[in-house]
Order: sequence, then C-alpha cells, then structure tokens
Amino acid sequence: MTRTYFVTGTDTEVGKTAISCAVLEAARRAGLTTGAVKPVAAGCDSEGRNEDALALMRSMSLDLPYSQVNPVALQPAIAPHIAAEQAGRRLQADRLAGLCRGVMGLGADLVLVEGAGGWRVPLGPRETFADIATTLQAEVILVVAMRLGCINHALLTAEAIQRDGLRLAGWVANQPGPEMACHRENLNTLARWLPAPLLGEVPFQPPFDPVRASQYIDLERLFSGVSQA
Repeated sequence: MTRTYFVTGTDTEVGKTAISCAVLEAARRAGLTTGAVKPVAAGCDSEGRNEDALALMRSMSLDLPYSQVNPVALQPAIAPHIAAEQAGRRLQADRLAGLCRGVMGLGADLVLVEGAGGWRVPLGPRETFADIATTLQAEVILVVAMRLGCINHALLTAEAIQRDGLRLAGWVANQPGPEMACHRENLNTLARWLPAPLLGEVPFQPPFDPVRASQYIDLERLFSGVSQA
C-alpha cells in the first residue's frame, strides 16, 4: 500500500522542501521506495525548472521526468495564483490531484505531495492548495518554522486542516535559522497543543544536508496511524 502525505507549512520559507527531502531520505534508509510531487511551483530558472522540485527528485527513489514531479512550473517567484493568471493558465485542484495520483499509482511505498506556502494559499478565485489535499484525502505533515509567531501559526493551521476533514499525521519542528529565543519552551508548548505527534526536531545546519537531517525524523511516529493509499 502506498502511503501518501501532503506536506504543508505554517508560512512560506519554513523549510517544507528541506523537511520533505529529509523524510524521503529517512524512508530510503528504512528500505522504502519513495516518490514526490510538487504539483505547482512558482519561481523557475531559464529552463523552467524549480529548485525545490529538483531537490525532491534528488531525494526520492523513483526515476521520474521533471514534468511528472512538477507538472505546473511558473516562471516568476510570486504567489502561484498570480503567476498562473499572468501566464494565462487556470489551476484546478481536481486536475492537479489527478496528476498527483499518477505518481501515487506507480507503487512506491511512500509518496509526498508538497504544497506551496501555507495551507490556504490560493490556486485561483475559489480554490486553495488545501483543496488538492482534500481531493486526495491525504493525511498531512505540518512543517513548523521555529521562530517568533510559530505557535499561533501552527495552531491555526492545524485547526484549518482538521476543519477541512483531514488528519494531521504529524509535525516537524524545523529551525530555518539560528535558534530562536526560548526554543525549548516554544517547542514544549507546541507539543502540548498540537493534535499530532512530533516527528522530529531538525536543527539549523548551513548548508542543509537532507541525509544528515533525516536522522532527526521518526518514521515510526509518522506511520503510527492509517494513511490513505
């Protein structure tokens, strides 16, 4: 059975891709086959490739063409729905979910679907990235950037995920920069209030190394519930 998780964050630039790669590397070390999808990416190079999607490709075990890992690649590094509008493209959650299912159907043990920004980032006038997750009925991994404001952002995101009828499978405390003041106190508060297990604490490590970061990820806690195929 393929375990599929939608990876979201408390905000943009919180380390969703870094943590996704760490989870993929942890799964590889556990002998699992893996795949990943970044259905929409805004911010691409001259060849139309996004660095986050390329990072996922390096950490996953399936050998897939770029277009299957990142089917919608938008040039400017701006909000995806604005970039899509400028490019004359319409983003639809059901179509994007179908593209994700194409990877989910390849038989890997674990597939990660990475969103963009936070849970309510728009796809268009009426849909958000959350609609991709709900269409897939995927469980959710929340990446929390350990910095000032993280408690409020994390609790509101968890509340929205549950309100949308999805299970928060776990969360990762990521330190994207030098350690915040009162790090341990903030972490303990999050652990007490978030309705899901802490999958790992990933420290700040410039440059980021997903293999090294994978040592901080506890896959057993992630797999403790029943994930959707």
